[in-house]
Amino acid sequence: MTQPAAGKRKSRAKKSGMLFLMMLPGIIYLVINNYLPMFGVVIAFKDFNYTKGIFGSDWIGFKNFEYLFKTSDAFVITRNTILYNGVFIVLNLFIAVGLAILLNEVKQRFLSRFYQSVILLPYLISMVIVGYLVFAVFSMDNGLLNKTILPMLGISGISWYSEAKYWPYILTIVHIWKSAGYLCVIYLAAIIGIDQEYYEAATIDGAGKWKQIKSITFPLLMPVVTVMTLLQIGRIFYSDFGLFYQVPLNTGALQSTTNVIDTYVYRALMTLGDIGMSSAAGLYQSFVGFLLVFISNYVVKKINRDNALF
Repeated sequence: MTQPAAGKRKSRAKKSGMLFLMMLPGIIYLVINNYLPMFGVVIAFKDFNYTKGIFGSDWIGFKNFEYLFKTSDAFVITRNTILYNGVFIVLNLFIAVGLAILLNEVKQRFLSRFYQSVILLPYLISMVIVGYLVFAVFSMDNGLLNKTILPMLGISGISWYSEAKYWPYILTIVHIWKSAGYLCVIYLAAIIGIDQEYYEAATIDGAGKWKQIKSITFPLLMPVVTVMTLLQIGRIFYSDFGLFYQVPLNTGALQSTTNVIDTYVYRALMTLGDIGMSSAAGLYQSFVGFLLVFISNYVVKKINRDNALF
């Protein structure tokens, strides 16, 4: 090996070493927070006993999973988790992209910043506070709807917290109100990063605003949309615990439409004290989410590959 090549390699190794040192705290945190606890998945296959400890407890194989799937709970929580998150992903995508495009058209700097702040504000509010805001609207005795809006329409008051059929719509509206602003800011940043020469050339060619959005904004925004959608699909089996627990105020009458895997695991642990069953539900959740990441990634790659052929 020649001396210049050896010096170049040494310099590259030195630069990589500095980057590795910068990355080291994040790696240590990731290992401690995400990987070391994975040894605890063995609890899902044991009849956990506090006195015997994790490894001393009796091995029962898949009995915790059998108990979970023999009841109707597995179907209900899986159905609710998938359907809610599927609706959230689709609505968030369209609403956030639409808001980002509209905000990009606001050219006055102060108004643009003001609208961004207003849209992002709900994302920063604690879900506990959101739960009480929702209660202030839907309370049977003193809620805004029952005391003000419904009487104006000639409709009698509704007991919202005992009627499960209304809550898929309520939870969807609350989730979109709270999270669409965050995604909107991400998509807006991607739109701002698009080279303005594309739009100038399209204007010269006589393309209108909608034609520019359709032919320039949407295609160049797709990589960011794809990444964000993949991240959400990967967590489709993970629900916003605060949304499904705090907003309905843990009301038992609503659990047919508000119970998801996260709340089920929490209730199984807090109410029944069954760590093995709650661990089995959590492992089931993680495994299916893991598969969905790979499947969605494969589908997106295949779509991109097919599009590249044309």
